[in-house]
Parts: sequence; structure tokens; C-alpha cells
Amino acid sequence: MSGSKSSNPGYGGDGRALEAAAEQPLSFAVHSLPTPALADGRVRSGRLKMLLVLLVCAAPVVASYLTYYVIRPQGRTNHGELIQPQRALPDATALPLTDLAGQAVAPASLHGQWLLVTVGGGACDALCERQLYLQRQLREALGREKDRVDRVWLVDDAAPVRTELAAALQGATVLRVPRQALERWLQAAPGQMLSAHLHVVDPLGNYMMRFPAPSEPARIKRDLDKLLRASASWDQPGR
Repeated sequence: MSGSKSSNPGYGGDGRALEAAAEQPLSFAVHSLPTPALADGRVRSGRLKMLLVLLVCAAPVVASYLTYYVIRPQGRTNHGELIQPQRALPDATALPLTDLAGQAVAPASLHGQWLLVTVGGGACDALCERQLYLQRQLREALGREKDRVDRVWLVDDAAPVRTELAAALQGATVLRVPRQALERWLQAAPGQMLSAHLHVVDPLGNYMMRFPAPSEPARIKRDLDKLLRASASWDQPGR
């Protein structure tokens, strides 16, 4: 069996090399495991990255709120008066809305766009007519941004709406609401009536600004332009 011996030159023919190898103790290589501190660090790092992604996504909305509701530089010259604190649009129990046919309208249906709101009785006196005209002209002056703004007339009594107003109200949302319920949401300046102001409601349903009486159309438009630029990611044209 000389061929078998010659094919394994490293071992003696009598198997002594194999026996010597068998007598050597076995050894095991143990790879180090991550320490608890290292594992915790990786978890914290993953959470931090997730938070950063969320902050990037939320940045436009956060910036808009900070610009208009928190940061108030000394040189700021808003014509409108900010409502502090904001007043959320109530539900149907607190603010029962109906259309002119008497059908109930859910307040939540007004969410999704900026609202430029006027208030007045159905007979619509001279001040009411002026406010409705101003409301329509301001929306048209917004140009390509006008579809992000709804004109809303809240009729605060049971008087029938004059038919002569039909043309002026084309494209507007006209709803009836009890005056007392409305006054728990919208707010007039001291010594003024709700009908003296144009009121602004944001797309989230928050009553957040009113324009003083008498209003200056050019300054109102500048305020509206600022609001629409700052809130470009909040809403979509058309509800």
C-alpha cells in the first residue's frame, strides 16, 4: 500500500502524525457581540433619522403657523387683526347652519379652503351690500389664487334674501345661522358689530383674522396675498 503512503507525505505511515493532531485541544473562535450601549445608540440614531424625515415633511405647515401665529416682528404691518386665541369652527350642535332652502349644512363642509366671510341680515342694508361687493372684488383681485378662497355670506336673521342680490351672490356660499350661535364663534371689535368686518377663516376651520371697519381694500389684498403665499401647501384650489 505504498501508493497510499506517498499520497500523504505529511503523515507517517504508522499514523503517528494523526495521533499527535488528535491529542491537541480543540479551540473555538468567539466573535464579539454588540454591547447594550451600542445597540441603544443604533436605536436612538434610527429614531432621530425618522424624526428628521417627519420634520422635513411638516416644515411648510409649521413655517406658515410660525410666520402668522407666533413670530411677530416689530416692523410687521398687517391691516387685519389676528384673533388670539383662534376659534375653531364649531360642530352642527353649536353652529346650526342651513342653506336658503332650509336644508341643514354641516359646518365641516366648509373646511379645506380659505373663507372670506361677511355677516348681515337677509334684507342686506347699504353696509351689507358694500361688504358683499368688497368681498367679491377682493377675491377676483387674487388672480390665479382666487380658487383657494371661498366667499361666504352668513345671514344672521330669518328675513328673506332680496332677489336683487342674486347676481352679486353668484359663486358665493350663502348660509343662515342664528345670531347668538354665530357670536359665540366670530368676534367683533369693541363697539362694532359682526357685520362691520370681513372675517377670515383658515382651511383648518380656524377663525384667525378680521379686518377693521372701515376696511382699506388695498391693504386687505396685501394681507390675503401674504396668507396665501405662506399657506401654499395647506389646501387645494376648489373644494
